Amino acid sequence: MIRDADPKALIEKFFIDYPSYNSEERKKILLAWDYLVTHTESISRSCGQPYYEHPLRVAEITAQSSLDADTVISALFHNILDLEHINMEEIEQLFGKDVLRIITGTARITGMQINNKTLHQADTVRKMLFAMVDDIRIILVKMADRLDRMRFLKSVSPESQKAIAQEVIEIWAPLANRLGMSNVKSEMEDLSLKYTNPDVFQHLKQLVALKKGERADYLERAERAIYKNADKNGIEVSISSRAKHFYSIYQKMRKRNKAAEELYDLLALRIICKTNADCYTVVGIVHTLWKPLEGRFKDYIAMPKANGYQSLHTTVLYDGKPLEIQIRTEDMHAVAEHGVASHWLYKKGTSKDLVSISNLSIINQLKELRKENLTDEQLFAEIKDELLGDSIFVFTPKGDVRELPAGSTAIDFAYSIHSHIGEKIVGAKANGSIIPLSSPLKNTQIIEILTSPQAHPTINQLHHVKTSKARSKIRSYLQENDPSFDIEKVVPPPPGPKPSMPHRSGSGDPNEATTKTYNGEAVKIRIGDTTNFLITIARCCTPVYGDEIVGYVSRGRGIIVHRANCRNFSRIPNINERSVEVIWEQIPPAESKKSKKH
Repeated sequence: MIRDADPKALIEKFFIDYPSYNSEERKKILLAWDYLVTHTESISRSCGQPYYEHPLRVAEITAQSSLDADTVISALFHNILDLEHINMEEIEQLFGKDVLRIITGTARITGMQINNKTLHQADTVRKMLFAMVDDIRIILVKMADRLDRMRFLKSVSPESQKAIAQEVIEIWAPLANRLGMSNVKSEMEDLSLKYTNPDVFQHLKQLVALKKGERADYLERAERAIYKNADKNGIEVSISSRAKHFYSIYQKMRKRNKAAEELYDLLALRIICKTNADCYTVVGIVHTLWKPLEGRFKDYIAMPKANGYQSLHTTVLYDGKPLEIQIRTEDMHAVAEHGVASHWLYKKGTSKDLVSISNLSIINQLKELRKENLTDEQLFAEIKDELLGDSIFVFTPKGDVRELPAGSTAIDFAYSIHSHIGEKIVGAKANGSIIPLSSPLKNTQIIEILTSPQAHPTINQLHHVKTSKARSKIRSYLQENDPSFDIEKVVPPPPGPKPSMPHRSGSGDPNEATTKTYNGEAVKIRIGDTTNFLITIARCCTPVYGDEIVGYVSRGRGIIVHRANCRNFSRIPNINERSVEVIWEQIPPAESKKSKKH
């Protein structure tokens, strides 16, 4: 931005830098700029700069993502309602209902600070995130405002610097990630690190600068090799290189407990191809040139992330150092950089609309959260954990991808498919093997849900779900159908499997695999509240009805049941990870007769 330039020069430069707006859009943006300048030209900020410079920078950030004219105007006006002499009816008349709705939405959440000491402000967070459901541009404008404030954070007090940086790293950067806006996310993270941990930031900055020459030569040689071999195969590519972002390096240091100097995989290449088929050919070329590192290849083209991100990722050992390589098309790159903001770019006709806002998982999750009657603290916990926390990606048997919060169980997965499937779940398989319903799912597993018409939600299931949708549906069922259910008294069960004495549990569907007969009495073995599992009685201790029992997930033989005091049980490899809680239950005569018909 041209400092101390007159308003006319500033807006002329804006249109030179962002020429994609047509004549009607330019006319409308120019009218908004004149309106802003007229109402604020006598106002200066505490730093001495004109009031309108910050709104123009925010508008530039939205224009960089090719957002529509209404979003650019809303960026110019994002804090104009703070001024006493602004007429909202006049704004609606001049610029339309969309602009008024967006700036009203941003006004509600302006000035908030979110951290662990201000949970009472979670109502503001509620309004902020739920505004996304009505018009996601509210958040895109506010995101641009937060990014610009981070860029100029040195002008506020050290205390405010840390508070704002903490808010950004906890809320805004993860939110940018969920919306697929990787360029905004990375810059926010780096700027937050600069103010929350300045010593580490400066150290990383110096380290990256010192190795700039060495890095350039290393990457140039890799680029030449790829260009040469791609050309031999008749494939046109464009390659760019970069160092990892400071915050990404910082996270690797913490995760691996190493100093920055000990990390080698700090370099990355990005290869842009013409077609999807070219992407797969190029990854083959790369793997022919250099040995790929095991477990580091990810296919986000076949399995896009929920925010629309697509790319092939691989890491190879080149010249004795790990080199990360991303391979994607131009369209994929636009979505990777701008995420949901690319929706407006594609609406302009440059390509098909790759990002459907209504199908973003975060929007659907917010719709579910909106239905829940949560306290502020509960809502804040849901936001931090489910919406802005880590995710896993798992498959349905048909190959459809589901994104779930890390720690989700098969019950959460079932509800994500359909509420009816969640209500009737009695068991689950991961990659063909039976798993406990209480076990957290793992990335890329293929999950199959087993159901029964007689099954229904239980309190035990409520203890093991992670997502708000599953929790809400189970609570609703229990409140309507279980007179003894008291939501205030529901507490999670203690962690870890423990042998249980025989007792009656909640209802479930009897299954022959779990039904045994002792002294003429039909009994069954439960795992949590479900019975639809393959059960094998251990021959070493041959437990019978009445014995305390324990179980573990075997490889191919279902659940193996031992006596709780069996010495062999404790010797089983990885028993802590594989053990499950199992109990006996006697079947009433009428129910026993039913079980024989299955």
